[in-house]
Amino acid sequence: MEILKRFRDIMASNMNAMLDQAEDPEKMIDQYLRDLNSDLGKVKAETAAIMAAEKRERRELEELQKEIDDMQRYAVKALEANNEDDARKFLQRKAELTDKEKDRKTAVELAATNTQQMRQMHEKLQEDIGELESRRSELKGKASVAKAQQKMNDLQSSVNSSGERISAFDRMEQKINQELDEAMAMQELNKSSATDIKDLASKYETDSGVEDELASLKAGVNVDDELEALKSQVNKGEQ
Repeated sequence: MEILKRFRDIMASNMNAMLDQAEDPEKMIDQYLRDLNSDLGKVKAETAAIMAAEKRERRELEELQKEIDDMQRYAVKALEANNEDDARKFLQRKAELTDKEKDRKTAVELAATNTQQMRQMHEKLQEDIGELESRRSELKGKASVAKAQQKMNDLQSSVNSSGERISAFDRMEQKINQELDEAMAMQELNKSSATDIKDLASKYETDSGVEDELASLKAGVNVDDELEALKSQVNKGEQ
């Protein structure tokens, strides 16, 4: 039966292998359980059909056995009525029915085996679904932790990368500072050279304003000295 093969494959399937191939394990878990519940509905319907078939086979076997018993009973009554021909006919019919009884018993045994297999399959599938339902939260929790860890790993990689960029920035800053220091030193050297030349030139330059003022002061001093000398002579003459 195709359905038996189908559900043997279902129960033999490896959920972990399916999850390994899934891009989103959380969605895969939900989809897998939906598929199993759908399969469970099919198994239940098929199990009910096979159980009904077994009951039908058993009912037909019971009817056949009742007819065999009836033929035996009628044969006995025919003999009691001294009617061997009728008794013989009943016994012939009994023999025909007995041959059919063997085939009917075989059909009943097969139906019973199918019913047992489907019952076991139904119970196993129910157990698997119950177990997976109880594990779903755990599995989805682990999947969420894995996603969070992956995000942290990505952020860590980004931080490490930013650290490299900061190091590169520091190197650029050092280079700029060095260039600035060199430029300032060159400016200082150029400034010192110009100052030295100016100082040297000033030694040979005369400030005319200062010299004129100095000569004027000297002339005033000389005049005052002469007046004092005249005053002194006059005083001496009067004496």
